Amino acid sequence: MGASGVIDETETGGADPAESSVPSDRVEGGVSGERLVLFTDAVTAISITLLVLPLVDLVPEVASAHEDASEVITGHLSQLWSFLLSFAVIANIWREHHRAFSSVTMLTRSLTAWNMGWLLSVVVLPLPTEMIGAFGGHDRFVGAFYYSTLLAGMVCRLAMLRILKTTPGLVEGDGEEGRRRIEGLYTESYLNVLAVAIALVIALAVPVLQYYSLLLLPVLPRLERLRRRRSAR
Repeated sequence: MGASGVIDETETGGADPAESSVPSDRVEGGVSGERLVLFTDAVTAISITLLVLPLVDLVPEVASAHEDASEVITGHLSQLWSFLLSFAVIANIWREHHRAFSSVTMLTRSLTAWNMGWLLSVVVLPLPTEMIGAFGGHDRFVGAFYYSTLLAGMVCRLAMLRILKTTPGLVEGDGEEGRRRIEGLYTESYLNVLAVAIALVIALAVPVLQYYSLLLLPVLPRLERLRRRRSAR
């Protein structure tokens, strides 16, 4: 038996017609869509937990300086604000990731690689978050770092959705409805990339609006959803 036959039997199961539509040399053996989602959830949970650790470290600092307990909050509003900002951002991109992977049953090597790139952006995000609290919200370098990290993750998600859209057999119930759903998510993801790119330009051009420009993130995709709903009527 040739190498391609071994791959067909051990990685794609050989008999499933849906799986046979995926080139065998691209199938990620031994990892299911569910396992990838569980791994992604675990890494994202760790990353979002890391956001609060700098705030926890403030408690002994304030206590050793014999300041009031309220100083942990009132004296470090920039750190608290950056924590809440990144908590909301990670929570949103995690939710969007779940929307994309809720029906994925098979993986390709490229899909797994792009997912790892997406995870890298999530893991790195606590670093610029801490820099916002330390250097202030109007530092251009920190803003560029924060937005670039976020943009890299958005591009990875767009690449994953393109793979799901163009590779039959990866999504459960790969029928007309499933294709329309992935197509819609791909369009929303493209708009997210566009929104973050515009937000980055605004942040660098007008530092006072640096992180308020993130409000663009939910606007464009929601407008696209409204457009699809109206066209479906």
